[in-house]
Amino acid sequence: MASVSAGGQNTSVLLADDDPRLRQFLELELEEEGYAVRSFSDGIGALTEIRQQPPDLVILDWMLPDLSGVEVCQRLRSTGLLLPVLMLTGRDAVADRVQALDAGADDYLVKPFSIEELLARLRALARRSPAAGGGQTQSEVLQLEDLQLDLASHEVSRGGVPVQLSRTEFQLLQCLMAGAGRVQSRESLLERVWGESFVGDANVLDVYVRYLRRKLEPPGQPTLIQTVRGVGFLLKAGAIKEPAA
Repeated sequence: MASVSAGGQNTSVLLADDDPRLRQFLELELEEEGYAVRSFSDGIGALTEIRQQPPDLVILDWMLPDLSGVEVCQRLRSTGLLLPVLMLTGRDAVADRVQALDAGADDYLVKPFSIEELLARLRALARRSPAAGGGQTQSEVLQLEDLQLDLASHEVSRGGVPVQLSRTEFQLLQCLMAGAGRVQSRESLLERVWGESFVGDANVLDVYVRYLRRKLEPPGQPTLIQTVRGVGFLLKAGAIKEPAA
């Protein structure tokens, strides 16, 4: 049995899926891998349990009764919970992926899927989880122009104005700021933010860069995240962003 740990204890997973056969199968497979599993067949029950006793990882089926997986994810993020969420769904259109990511999901797996792929994605999410940090506190503040990122408090501001970022957005910005002034390859960013064994759609990086630009580059301010075509991204002050026509 593979041992999966977070903070010295087995990683806890909350699973929400209304298909009893799939739910039972996933429970057995996850427990065999060393996860501590709590499972639910509905969105309200899952949401209530997450709020009362947050797990290390969440697996949400999109088509849950009462509240969909997307709605559960949105409500979690609205309360500030940044725990990793993997969305399961039979929907594979780009618009569906974008909707799930916009709702706050960290990863997206289309049914039918192999259990090996699901486990690989969970391992990657577990490595990025706040619980994997071992409780170490950093006090360093990264800064570029009027953009500041506090590693200890997880606070970001531009021009003194607080900017609310999701956990993944924060991690991506941290990587960009740590290498400010240098071009960082797409492969490097994907590995550092989503993990070495990331097997999802590489376009997820472009989605999150777009999120950061939307939040960090208001009209009338210099752009910060520069695209280097065919290579990756560069963080440095650029041209003034013009208002939309």
